[in-house]
Amino acid sequence: MGSPHTKSVSDEDVWIYFERTTTSGKYVKLGKSVLKTNNVLKLAFNKYGILIEKKLYNKKDMKKVKYSKKETENIVKQKSFTGKVLQSVKQKMYSGNKKNRK
Repeated sequence: MGSPHTKSVSDEDVWIYFERTTTSGKYVKLGKSVLKTNNVLKLAFNKYGILIEKKLYNKKDMKKVKYSKKETENIVKQKSFTGKVLQSVKQKMYSGNKKNRK
């Protein structure tokens, strides 16, 4: 099966594999992609590397999953202090150019 697509955040011994297949829709969907299969395989291992749990979630099971409404803050997209200063200078520079053109 190879390396897992992802490992559990809280436990390195839980491996997760994804299988997702789409197909083009018929006349009703006007050729848009339609989800055909959406399977998730969860494997849990003990400290000796022996499989202790195997769970397969299919498309119907995924509808029953409750997702958290919480959102994580993306600190990668936040600009540093220097980036904010340079962005401000850039905005002022371009707004000054618009005034000079009139």
